[in-house]
Amino acid sequence: MNLFTDIRELVIATLAAMQEAGDLPREGVGFANVTVEAPRDPAHGDMATNAAMVLAKPAKMKPRDIAETLVAKLVEDDRIAAAEVAGPGFVNLRLAPGVFQTLVGQILEAGTVYGRSELGKGKTANVEFVSANPTGPLHVGHCRGAVFGDALAGLLDFVGYDVTREYWVNDGGAQVDVLARSAYERYREANGQEPRIEAGLYPGDYLIPVGQALKDRFGDSLMDKPEAEWLVPIRDIVSDLMMDGIRADLALLGVKMDVFTSEKSYYDSGKIEKTLEELKGKELLYTGTLPPPKGKAPDEDWEPREQLLFRSTDYGDDVDRPVQKSDGGWTYFAPDLAYHYDKVKRGYDLIIDVFGADHGGYVKRMKAIVAALGGDAVEFDIKLTQLVKLFKNGEPFKMSKRAGTFITLHDVIEQVGADVTRFVMLTRRNDAHLDFDFDKVTEQSRENPVFYVQYASARVASVLRKAGEAGVDTQDSVLAGADLSKLDHEAELALIGKLAEWPRLVEIAARTHEPHRIAFYLYELAGDFHGLWNLGNDVHSLRFVQEGDMATSQAKLALARAVSVVISSGLAILGVEPAQEM
Repeated sequence: MNLFTDIRELVIATLAAMQEAGDLPREGVGFANVTVEAPRDPAHGDMATNAAMVLAKPAKMKPRDIAETLVAKLVEDDRIAAAEVAGPGFVNLRLAPGVFQTLVGQILEAGTVYGRSELGKGKTANVEFVSANPTGPLHVGHCRGAVFGDALAGLLDFVGYDVTREYWVNDGGAQVDVLARSAYERYREANGQEPRIEAGLYPGDYLIPVGQALKDRFGDSLMDKPEAEWLVPIRDIVSDLMMDGIRADLALLGVKMDVFTSEKSYYDSGKIEKTLEELKGKELLYTGTLPPPKGKAPDEDWEPREQLLFRSTDYGDDVDRPVQKSDGGWTYFAPDLAYHYDKVKRGYDLIIDVFGADHGGYVKRMKAIVAALGGDAVEFDIKLTQLVKLFKNGEPFKMSKRAGTFITLHDVIEQVGADVTRFVMLTRRNDAHLDFDFDKVTEQSRENPVFYVQYASARVASVLRKAGEAGVDTQDSVLAGADLSKLDHEAELALIGKLAEWPRLVEIAARTHEPHRIAFYLYELAGDFHGLWNLGNDVHSLRFVQEGDMATSQAKLALARAVSVVISSGLAILGVEPAQEM
């Protein structure tokens, strides 16, 4: 039920017929690069194909010669109302109104299945996102990564992948020791002592209840004890408490992870050692000496030494990566290596890591890991989410006292709610900076994309309720069987044309791993719907309910309901509830 796919198949069948008739050479002329897309300017038609342009060179023909023959044959099909050659050889197509009218009924019959594809059928995908250190509450940067990752997982699910959402818990590094020391000071505070929040410790008030929880558990038994006696037990307890808070924040945002994988478990279980032994057997590790870092001469503060190195330069990295420190401990790269090897061995067809912008330097090394361990069997992608700047009353939003140094995810949701937060986080590409203005995202205007889309959803729900109260049967099955030939105004056909783009848009977004395309499309669809609604204020025949004319009312309501189906599907991908009233 993808009109663009259907018309592309028509174009290719026509090209094949041209080969049969001798109008196009057979040898060396394939159709893999032939596309059918929506033209940039709707005035040029409903669809356009590049067929003549991409076939001219292999066919050794002029593009316009191919295009003119193609046009003459395409108009013989009942679905094509008009076809014309544009520019050097592009072909613009106008579809017969009946094609669009029929689509409305098909959308209602399919419901939310409309737009789904088999792109990921039989395939598995792992999307790792957020993966924040368990040293405090999630901040607004984590919020953007959480929304992006969850929406991307939803998009992949929509096109057929079996998706696993995963969180890598960074609980094995030095930062959790710092967390334990910070929590110990709050434990001392809970026991009536003045906390010593020295430089390097976490100052946020969020650790005050953690200190109280430690007091409730240990009383004053750890007071004035040497660090060696309390560091490990406090570290483990506080890490768990922080992760409980992170899970609660994610739930507040509507994000549910399928898997939480602990870095500490890799240290404790010997997984890192086992992985490195396997990689030695694959000759992916060797003992060698790295060159000095860029900008450092050999006689400066650097000395060559032998290290255990991963052959990452063989797979596109800038330098081979050390896996072991001079003191025998593992580098930060070692658990990353073991973790991604584990993901590869789990057999995913697609692995995606969502990192914050500050992890851009990790991209090449992580891609080298998966390329070395998964080869061509695994598709791997890394998506970076850029910074978010928050504004309120025209000024940068103040820091959270509770967090100490940043604005928490909880702060944002408390201000505007989860649905608004999620949608706004997807109104820009993930790799572009995002300004989040609390005033703008709550105003009721076209400038607020959240409101604009939700208002379209609410308007459809409202008109269907009122029609039902007036005695019109608004069941989808009834509306799908209405006389849809009554949808003949250019604004109605343009709106259906926008609905026709949905399946193609979904596939493009899924292939490029860009869920923001869904938000952009929904905004445009809402605009077309509001435009038709507003025309009805001036042109009575365009109103969705025609008094005394049940057949026409049901046809127009079918169109409104089809818009609602697509908006609901799109918002579901983004993790947003459609509005029923506003």
